[in-house]
Amino acid sequence: MENVEKKVRSGERLDREDGLALLASDDLAGLGGLAHHVRTLKSGDTACFAVRRTVDVTDPDGAVRDATAAVAAGAVELELPAAAELPWEHHAKVLGALRRQVPDTVALHAFTVADVLRFAEQGTSAETVLDALTAAGPASLTARPAAGPGPSWEEWARVQRLAHRRGLTTPCTLPYGHTEEPADLVDHLLRLRELQDETGGFRVLLPLRHPGPRGATGAEILKTFAVARLMLDNVPHVAVDWALHGAQTAQLALQHGADEMAGRVVEGDEERDADALFREDLVDLIRDAGFRPVERDARYGALRTYEGPDPDRRESPQPMRV
Repeated sequence: MENVEKKVRSGERLDREDGLALLASDDLAGLGGLAHHVRTLKSGDTACFAVRRTVDVTDPDGAVRDATAAVAAGAVELELPAAAELPWEHHAKVLGALRRQVPDTVALHAFTVADVLRFAEQGTSAETVLDALTAAGPASLTARPAAGPGPSWEEWARVQRLAHRRGLTTPCTLPYGHTEEPADLVDHLLRLRELQDETGGFRVLLPLRHPGPRGATGAEILKTFAVARLMLDNVPHVAVDWALHGAQTAQLALQHGADEMAGRVVEGDEERDADALFREDLVDLIRDAGFRPVERDARYGALRTYEGPDPDRRESPQPMRV
């Protein structure tokens, strides 16, 4: 770890052997400290969040109605899960209707790579789908855990290249906690890093823990976030989904490389489900983790900066021991 730490603190890029050494280390506090150092260089003492809503695209009029209500409630991002039973033409109609009705500061996150490939199999080219998404900008592909086997790396990377060439920024993901070996995680991060060097189109990394019975321990989760932040040096942000990882683990992830809390934010008069947090509760979670909460817009600009943690409680946020 000593040689790796020297490379990190000097700004030198880590290689495959470094990644394997980090994953093999039992010094979680030291690993977290390195990741915290890097995330602080990129994001300072802030941790951001955005108000995002999911809109059902089955009915165009209903989608417009729900999207309008979501924007009125403060949403800056609308996620539009594709309806598997409906053709591309229907989705294109919904995209156009939403773009005409919601402000152009609100981003539309539509279609996973698998959705794009499915439309292509039905006769609509990936280029056509991405051109429509570009025209509906600001927009992006979306990232959701796949229910089954997803596209191959080659297919996934091809669609991402096409998207990035059109000026679309997209999220990238790191699935973990299933049957992968440490080398698989490192190799995936290196492929993402190489593609980002080529296109520059990834805005955020979202580690996705597998929900199966094996899962991942708390230490494994934090190690994954830390190594991801250290290896993926050219992606600006790392987000932790509190609904997937739990609120306390998400707080710890902020101290091990993550700089964004991802998940559904609701207002005090809205109905809250198990996957949502009230805005004030989320702000408190971020503040209690030792960071200054920032509500962001669709382009990661600050909409509202909240008061930071009590300066008398600690000098600066540091990784907690677990």
